[in-house]
Amino acid sequence: MEKQQSMEKEFTIQQMAQVTGLSAHTLRYYERAGLMSQHVERDEANGYRSYGQEHVLWFKFIKRLRATGMPIRDIQHYTELLRQGEQTMPERLQLLKHHQSRVEEHLKEVEHHLEAITAKIAYYEQQSPSCTLRSGEEEKQTRCPYVGKR
Repeated sequence: MEKQQSMEKEFTIQQMAQVTGLSAHTLRYYERAGLMSQHVERDEANGYRSYGQEHVLWFKFIKRLRATGMPIRDIQHYTELLRQGEQTMPERLQLLKHHQSRVEEHLKEVEHHLEAITAKIAYYEQQSPSCTLRSGEEEKQTRCPYVGKR
């Protein structure tokens, strides 16, 4: 029986890697780890994976969760809840709100570190006006005692 053509674009694993910015190895790992919200089709003849647009969106969402520090086990839990259906929406919402709170705390911490770095830069610039390093085509002044001498 011939496979029915769909209007949706299908992606190989290499194409999916290119579209999402994740490596093929990572995509396979996410599948093995149970992080797929939907089944991944495989070609019966060669076993190659075939991804759809919904997988693109899902992988990009996982990428955002990972980039903001969500552990794999939490993503696994979220994915399992998602597979269970709409009745788990309150629990999924709670899980995401908890993660959001952790991300906001981390951002505050990073902002605090950035303020300290900015203050140190201002101090050095105030102590030695000739210490400013310029980027681009302009000449760099490297006789600053704080960054090394020529």
